[in-house]
Amino acid sequence: MYFYYVYILKCSDNSYYTGITNNLDKRYKEHVFGKYRDCYTFKRRPLEIQFHESFNDVLQAIYFEKKIKKWTRAKKEALINGDYNRLQILSECRNATHYKYKGK
Repeated sequence: MYFYYVYILKCSDNSYYTGITNNLDKRYKEHVFGKYRDCYTFKRRPLEIQFHESFNDVLQAIYFEKKIKKWTRAKKEALINGDYNRLQILSECRNATHYKYKGK
């Protein structure tokens, strides 16, 4: 059985890179040693793994990776820090049409 990993790297310019792999150690080394010159992380080395989560199902991993890639920096940092209360607050809809704000 394969495991699939969704991971977040912190780059030298303080940006975050989110990816997916079935071999976290190998993929991290590829990023660190610059195996792919056209990769986002190539010119942003050195890198640090800030977060990773394992999945048994590749479709769940892909879904989670795509979801994280759309998140704000604040939400990614809440996930990295394990601050799930803050993550929930940051995930709530805040526009005027949201059901919580109607009629106020």
